[in-house]
Amino acid sequence: MLWIRMELPAYCLLLLSCLQSLSAHADFFTSTGQMTDLLYTEKDLVTSLKDYIRAEESKLEQIKRWAEKLDSLTVTATQDPEGFLGHPVNAFKLVKRLNTEWGDLESLVLRDTTGGFISNLTIQRQHFPTDEDQTGAAKALIRLQDTYRLDANTISTGDLPGVKYKSRMTAEDCFELGKIAYSDADYYHTELWMAQALKQLDEGEDSTLDKVTVIDYLSYAIYQQGEMERAMDYTKRLIELDPEHPRGKSNLKYFEIQLEKQKKAAEEEAPKQKEREKRETTDKKKKKKTKAKKAFSLIPEREKYEMLCRGEGIKLTPRRQSRLFCRYYDNNRNPNLLLAPMKQQDEWDRPYIVRYLDVITDAEIEKIKELAKPRLRRATISNPITGVLETASYRISKSAWLTGYDDPMIETINQRIEDLTGLEMDTAEELQVANYGVGGQYEPHFDFGRKDEPDAFKELGTGNRIATWLFYMSDVSAGGATVFPDVGAAVWPQKGTAVFWYNLFASGEGDYSTRHAACPVLVGNKWVSNKWIHERGQEWRRPCGLSEAE
Repeated sequence: MLWIRMELPAYCLLLLSCLQSLSAHADFFTSTGQMTDLLYTEKDLVTSLKDYIRAEESKLEQIKRWAEKLDSLTVTATQDPEGFLGHPVNAFKLVKRLNTEWGDLESLVLRDTTGGFISNLTIQRQHFPTDEDQTGAAKALIRLQDTYRLDANTISTGDLPGVKYKSRMTAEDCFELGKIAYSDADYYHTELWMAQALKQLDEGEDSTLDKVTVIDYLSYAIYQQGEMERAMDYTKRLIELDPEHPRGKSNLKYFEIQLEKQKKAAEEEAPKQKEREKRETTDKKKKKKTKAKKAFSLIPEREKYEMLCRGEGIKLTPRRQSRLFCRYYDNNRNPNLLLAPMKQQDEWDRPYIVRYLDVITDAEIEKIKELAKPRLRRATISNPITGVLETASYRISKSAWLTGYDDPMIETINQRIEDLTGLEMDTAEELQVANYGVGGQYEPHFDFGRKDEPDAFKELGTGNRIATWLFYMSDVSAGGATVFPDVGAAVWPQKGTAVFWYNLFASGEGDYSTRHAACPVLVGNKWVSNKWIHERGQEWRRPCGLSEAE
């Protein structure tokens, strides 16, 4: 499907500020915060469009009045042409109209109001989202569909938890998602979205989309998943709608032959299958039951991650939960916390994760966002083999780095983290600010360098990442949790709070239970900032332990 963008050029000065901020950025779908610039650009374009419509309406109104006046005049004149022209003024005016006024009318009709629009559109188009953005946003919807187990109809109707501005998808939108899945040979999602597009068309949605095209994709996707009978049923419907379809009849014949072969193979296999079932002993059945009980611990990490994102599979038992407390915390009578101790609550026991409440103000959050937004760039990961920073499909966000040189407030925040953790900040990395995009996520990863990555932070010269401090700078309506798949922990975003955990044991060995992930943002806008704290400078603040897991 071709998406034709029609934007108009008026109010160039209004657009200039937006275009300047957009020009340095790409990958719009990876940052919801930066996508707000696109909204303002579109708003200005709508204003321009309305002005263009008013100008065209004014021109058409002039032409309409001219036509109505002449229509009345010519009706009268042609009833008695000689008598009408017998009046010298009428004769003069006829000559004048045809010699001059019709020429003026022609100029009015041909007056080109699109020159500025075309040139401006050319300038603006280079700052607009690309095909990569559209594909990225579409794949984000599919990712949300899988992670949160949403059916296509729920997404299409916009019935998502916590939504403030509900929006429906058209049949064309659903078809576009199906095509993107199809281009990746993802026939499962191709089927889901083509079926949704067909459903909306069957319900009478006004659309230029052709049912035959949708059914063609749908039947092929179903066939690719091995469901021959269903594929044949859809092909029959396709032929009913378009008896001359180039592939319809040949596909139907192929499906009939294949189904006949499958039927014969099943008949031959049936006796053998019955024999195998008889030979299955009671002992084997018992073993199967035992394995089923152990199955949860064998769930793949990806599935555990998605379960935790949905709030399922959290392993905190009542007994363990009873050992988690909240308190006012002054970190052993730190002078900066004596008069205003911080509210601290235990989030998890192993690994030990704590949350600090009201640890950053709304004013500080807005200032950090203001400083970071112009610098946001697609978040990268370090290639474990080459060490080169590169983008990755499993990290959908944009980030920026801030120091005390950018604003004294950053130094104040760094000092606050030092006061609460007791750890040296001079060897820590800069404050990283991240904004997640459409379905933004960061799949399971470690913050520290493992033994097979000896050069992970060599260029910094500050040792491994001993601990992680994570500010939540926004509430998230749905999704966006920080989860620890290995231990079944989930921590939910809460604006103005921060969570803290150690990545390394006191011995310096990595704590592999800290493997964590940022769940896809289902509804809302997620802003976080984090501080990765390194080993150097902590020798007297966190003395080395003697045992590996100490």
